[in-house]
Parts: sequence; C-alpha cells; structure tokens
Amino acid sequence: MAARTYRIRFHGRGGQGMKTASRILGSAFFAAGFEVQDAPRYGAERRGAPIFAYVRASRAAIDERGIIRCPDLVIVADDTLIPLPAAGVLAGVAPRTLLLIASPDSADAWRQRLNLGARILILADLPEADDRAAQPFVGAACAGAAARLVGVIGPPALEEAIAGELGHLGAAIVAQNRDRALAAYEQMADHAGTVEPGAPADASQWEPPAWVDLPFEDATVSAPIIHAALTSEAVKTGSWRTLRPIIDYARCNRCWWVCSTFCPDGAIAVDGAGTPRIDYEHCKGCLVCVAQCPPHAIAAVPEHQAAAALETGGSA
Repeated sequence: MAARTYRIRFHGRGGQGMKTASRILGSAFFAAGFEVQDAPRYGAERRGAPIFAYVRASRAAIDERGIIRCPDLVIVADDTLIPLPAAGVLAGVAPRTLLLIASPDSADAWRQRLNLGARILILADLPEADDRAAQPFVGAACAGAAARLVGVIGPPALEEAIAGELGHLGAAIVAQNRDRALAAYEQMADHAGTVEPGAPADASQWEPPAWVDLPFEDATVSAPIIHAALTSEAVKTGSWRTLRPIIDYARCNRCWWVCSTFCPDGAIAVDGAGTPRIDYEHCKGCLVCVAQCPPHAIAAVPEHQAAAALETGGSA
C-alpha cells in the first residue's frame, strides 16, 4: 500500500521568506527520515506580491508533481491575502485541512468570517513591522509551527535544518531564526500531531486544466507584445500594494513623461497640463516611479498609513 503524504502550503508576500520557510521545513522532514519535495511558486516577482511555497513529505517515494491542490496544512503569514482570489489561499481547503493564520485576530473571528468548516489556529506573537513584507523571521516561525503541528519533527531536526539553510548568513542570523522557530514550535505544543498526512493521490480522479482557447490572430504581422496600458483593468490589483507612491506636487516638475513611461502597468496618467495622476485601483506599489522621478517628488508611504490619512480627511 502506498505511503500517505503530508501536503503543506505556505502563503505570504514576496520578502516574507516563504521560500525559506518551505526549505527549512523540507530539510527538517528530510533530517527526520522522510522523502521530501519543496518548491516556491511566484506570481509577480516583486516585494509584497503574493507568493506561495509547498512541501510534500512521505516515508516512501513521492510520485506526485506540481502544486498542492488538496492541502493538509495551510500556513498564512499575512492575513490580508486571505480575501484575494489571486493569492489562492483557500484553494482546495477542506474540513480536514488545518489553517494556521498569522493574525492579531482570534481563531473564532476567522471561523465566522470564512465559514469553511476547516480547523483554524492562530500564530501569534510575531514581530510587528510597518511593511509586512519586511516582517523579520516570519518564515522561520511558520516553519517551526508547521514542524510541531505535523508531530514527526523534533527540535534537533528543526535546528539542523535552520543551520543548514541559513548558515551562510552567519551565526547571529541563525540564532535569531532558531529562537523564533522554536518559540513558534512551543506555541503549537497543545496541537502537536494534529495535522495528519493525506491519502495517496489517485490518478484516476485527475481532471485536465480548464485551458483557455486562444485562436490565432488573423493578421499579416503579429508579435506577442502588449503595448496597451491597464492590461488588468478588470482586476483591481491595487489591493496587492503594501507601499503607496504619493506625489508631492510642490516638487513635481510636470515633466509629463518619466513616471508615466516607466510605470510597468500604465497606472500613471498625465493630464493636459503635464500633471501626473496615479490610478490607485491598479497601482501595485512596485515603486518604479519613486526610483525614476528626477526631482524625487514621489514618496513611498506604508499603505495602512496612507489609507488611515484619507479616512480621516488628511493627506498621506
């Protein structure tokens, strides 16, 4: 009979260390005698964009490939990702799935919001940061919590994995990540072993992807290049943003073309007077405009601070 497999997904934002979390957990599983797969999956490759990484672990060879669609454990490092369909946090979550959320809100609050039937735990006591993408050691904490929840990884294997994955960064960094991982490991003590491996995958249940049929363009000359702005017009990608670019019009030179030309999403329009306006519904917060503005008239402001200022009638 085929061995059962742990299927674990980490969800966070670029910069939060989800790739590192999956590698630490994968190495810890390996040190505990398991066969392992671990890999990250990116969308937009920029700081703050949604990213997930996954780990499979089994006592036998793993024949499955690709992303995990029916997870046993889902760990969410940033709770603002949960309502974003593009992040895919809740994809495949079933009543037997354990959902671990790093959040200041309670598990009961999330159960009421989501109404999924899945088990929910909270990963608390993480360091605060104005920019969640810069939150320190969150990846190590997620890996430590996951190690305790599966119940088959001891502290020595976890510490060995952290030293192996982060040793090149120096002893001080290793120690800080180890302490954060072990603290999360202890925080999950009452739930040790509650995540059970799933049944072997049944290839007979496989369904092909819902491919989109794109007919050949009826043109004499064509090329796979998009020149139009707002190619995601129907998707409000501004919700991805963690930092908001704010234009100081007192310093703006009205040069009319620099920020609008360099914006990769065409989210900056210029009026007849040469004044740039940012479409915050589609601005993803890549901050290319901040780097390119010659008079440095564009500042990067934490999104929560900018939103709070607007709600109170002030300026960011």
